[in-house]
Amino acid sequence: MSRKIRIANLNAYKLTLAARSTSSWKARVTAIQEIAPDILALQEVVIDENATARDDWENDASSLIQDLAEQCGLSASVGASAGHPHGTAMAANWHRPWWTALMWNPESVGLVEGSYRPFGAPDYWHGCTTARFDVGAKEPILVASYHGDPFRPDFRYDESLRLKGTFRRTGGVKPGFALGDFNSISAAKVDDGHGGLWYYDDEPYTAMDHDDLEFQVQAGTIGTTQLADRRPTETLLRKGYMVDAAAHLGAPWEPTAGHWADGQGDPDPWGPRRIDLILASRSVAPALTGYRAHRSPAAEAASDHLPVFADFDPSKVEA
Repeated sequence: MSRKIRIANLNAYKLTLAARSTSSWKARVTAIQEIAPDILALQEVVIDENATARDDWENDASSLIQDLAEQCGLSASVGASAGHPHGTAMAANWHRPWWTALMWNPESVGLVEGSYRPFGAPDYWHGCTTARFDVGAKEPILVASYHGDPFRPDFRYDESLRLKGTFRRTGGVKPGFALGDFNSISAAKVDDGHGGLWYYDDEPYTAMDHDDLEFQVQAGTIGTTQLADRRPTETLLRKGYMVDAAAHLGAPWEPTAGHWADGQGDPDPWGPRRIDLILASRSVAPALTGYRAHRSPAAEAASDHLPVFADFDPSKVEA
C-alpha cells in the first residue's frame, strides 16, 4: 500500500507569548492534532514590538514556535548556526515582528540538512520560510510557508514572482508546495459544465461597498464589476507551473475565512472566501490524492482562518 503524506497550513491569528495556556492556545493545538500533519506551514506568530526589545524578537518568536511544535508532537528545529542562532524554521521581515514557520513530524519526514532558508524584506512584507524535506519521493520536496501582503496588490504580485523564482530550476520547477495565507483569491479555473473554463473561486466582491476594496479588487473596477485581483496566483499557476490543490482535485468549494463574526477578532467586511491555499508544483500535482478545509469546534475557535490540508502519495511525485 502506498504511503500517504499530509501537508497542512494554518494562519494562527496573531499567536503571541500571552496566548500560552489560554483556551485559544489549546484550540490551536487541538486543531493541529486533529489534522495530524506530516508537514505544517504556519503564519502569524507575533511578538509585541512595544513591550519587547528588538534584540529579543527572534528568541521570543523561536521559543513560542518551539513550544507550539512540541505540544503538537512536531518539530521546528533546524539546528543553530552562526547565521540563525535561534535554530528554528521561521522567517520574518526585519522591521516587522510577524513570523511564518514550518513544523514537521520527524517520524514520517526528514528535514534535509542545510536546506532551511528564511526570506524577509525586500522580498516579502511578511517572512517566507522555506526548507526541503525527504518524504520518500524520488527527490526531496521544497516547502514554503508564505503570508501575502494584506494591503498592497502590486506587492503581492511581486511577492508571487519571488516565490515562483524560489521554486524555479533550469528547465522547470522543483517538486514542492507553496502554502499560506495568500491574502488574495485564486486564479485556478475548472470546467464550467458548458465546455469552457471558469474560476474555481467565484467573484466574491461584486456586491460589496466598503473602504477596504482597494486592497483586493482590480484597479479601475471598484463601483463597476469589482473583480478580484488574482494576479499573484495567476503567475504561479501559468502553464501548470503549479496547481491549486483544491481546484486540481475538484474538491467541494469551502471558504477558509469569514466564520468569525465582527467582534470576535478583527472586523471582517469580506464574508466567506478562500484565501488560504495549497499550491503544488508540476511534478507533485499527479501525486495529490485529497484536499480539505478542516472545520471543527477547535478549528473555528483557533483562528479567523480555517486550516487546510492536502494528502499526496510520494511514490507518484514525478522526477
